[in-house]
Amino acid sequence: MSVFENYAQYYDLLYQDKDYEGESRFVHELISNYSPDARTILELGSGTGRHAEILARSGFQLCGVERSAEMLAHCMSRYDTLTPKLKDSLTFTHGDLRNCIIQRSFDAVISLFHVISYQTSNNDLIAAFRTARKHLKSSGLFIFDVWYGPAVMYTPPSVRVKRLQSETHELIRIAEPVQYCNENIVDVNYRLLLKEQSSLKTDSVTELHRMRYLFKPELELLMNMTDFKLIDTCAWLTREEISFNTWGACFIAQSI
Repeated sequence: MSVFENYAQYYDLLYQDKDYEGESRFVHELISNYSPDARTILELGSGTGRHAEILARSGFQLCGVERSAEMLAHCMSRYDTLTPKLKDSLTFTHGDLRNCIIQRSFDAVISLFHVISYQTSNNDLIAAFRTARKHLKSSGLFIFDVWYGPAVMYTPPSVRVKRLQSETHELIRIAEPVQYCNENIVDVNYRLLLKEQSSLKTDSVTELHRMRYLFKPELELLMNMTDFKLIDTCAWLTREEISFNTWGACFIAQSI
């Protein structure tokens, strides 16, 4: 079973409170700051397409690559409801960020919501960085966020329960983490309990999401290996300096 195979059908409900507008604005500001002339973006791990849609509304031409067929299907259902003008600014394709080939180059590559942390082996990380590099124009930007190692070690993950309710469903998500300190890995064991409001029908989904927490020196090494240079780091959404309290760290690199 692939990650998000069953989880995908409940993804938008689970993240209905996610600040896609604020996150997309944050990315837009980073791109405008470090590459003001950038107009084209490749998103690696585009999910259900919400960041891409908002960035396209802001004037970018965007291509999204998504590995999960189920997530991509939800994305395309939403895409079909967009205006023709907005559709012209968006392209989505099924592919793996470790080996996908898009026959064009871009001003910026983005990979959001910890997609890079889903690359848990050194080979996977190198492959992901190489994919970003080969699709960038000279001096192009690579912007991504990760689970930041010092913060994960300082405040280890714990069991979390999230309860959500919509007009049609009630959902409980239980996340039980298992941390492997010598591998810098956290296995997040998700269990979703769903109840339909009308029929009271229930469903249960379990899925394992394996995440790697990453440290600045190893990311700099990856950049050196794949023809990038690190130009900035900051806490996700706040632009504060990354620290022991920064679970979500943003890295901004430039192709060389």
